[in-house]
Amino acid sequence: MNVLWLFPGQGSQSVGMGAALAEVFPEAREVFGEVDEALKINLFRLMKEGPLEDLTLTENAQPAIMAVSLAVARVLKTQAKINIPTTGRFAAGHSLGEYSAVAALGMLSLAHTAQVLQIRGRAMQNAAPAGQGGMVAVLGASLQDVETALSRFPACVLANDNADGQVVLSGPLKDLEVCSEILKPLAKRVLPLPVSAPFHSPAMTSAADAVAETLALRPLSGRAPYPILSNVTAKPESTGWETLLVQQITGRVRWREIMDYADGQALTLAVELGHGTVLTNLAKRRLNDVSCFSVSDPKTLETFVESALVGSA
Repeated sequence: MNVLWLFPGQGSQSVGMGAALAEVFPEAREVFGEVDEALKINLFRLMKEGPLEDLTLTENAQPAIMAVSLAVARVLKTQAKINIPTTGRFAAGHSLGEYSAVAALGMLSLAHTAQVLQIRGRAMQNAAPAGQGGMVAVLGASLQDVETALSRFPACVLANDNADGQVVLSGPLKDLEVCSEILKPLAKRVLPLPVSAPFHSPAMTSAADAVAETLALRPLSGRAPYPILSNVTAKPESTGWETLLVQQITGRVRWREIMDYADGQALTLAVELGHGTVLTNLAKRRLNDVSCFSVSDPKTLETFVESALVGSA
């Protein structure tokens, strides 16, 4: 199958995520139970019932988002005989979604991925003093205008290059405020994001070190069965993921470039596995002649299996 599997990142969480999938499919319940056991907390109850402010905590949101992605992958394997490690052309994950991709392709166990993401989330939250750093979304401005404005603020970086006219800046709040005022006349919207730290910036160095230490204790197993499009390089990578997963914590998410690369690969399907539709919508904007689906619950799973697979048979 000439498919690009997509794995969402932080921000797609919401109360109720995974609940419908678990209600119908025992395989999904198994995944959520395994994650709870690995983390020694009742994360799935938090996913189902909230409160949202606790679910949104980085150390909870990251393993929760991964768990839904891996639950969908396991249900596809058992119910539709679609095995992600042996069925696909590429995979790609947005930020923490790369960890989901690595796990879905069989390079990292579900339990270990959950533990790494809990450590990653906690370390990212603690990497910068609360209230001193943040992130700002800039919509509708040219990349050149954004980079010109950023050049005046060495401590600020382009953290996410998601699509043409959709980028996210990261850095000290006081610098972001001034930079935002410069960009407002050049953009459709400039809005602060509800995060408490400057993710994907050099301020996350201590978090990158923590994840590197964790992965060194239990390295990934072998090479990817097919390439993952890296946030760091925006190219297909089958090896070196212990390093790439660490580098992306402080580096730019090059999602626009990833989609540009994917658009030239004659793909037929792009399928987002997990809660939300952010990556599906970005794929629809950029990928030509590619059918795009998001799969997160029984209804969307049925739609994907019937429409996509029957159509490609």
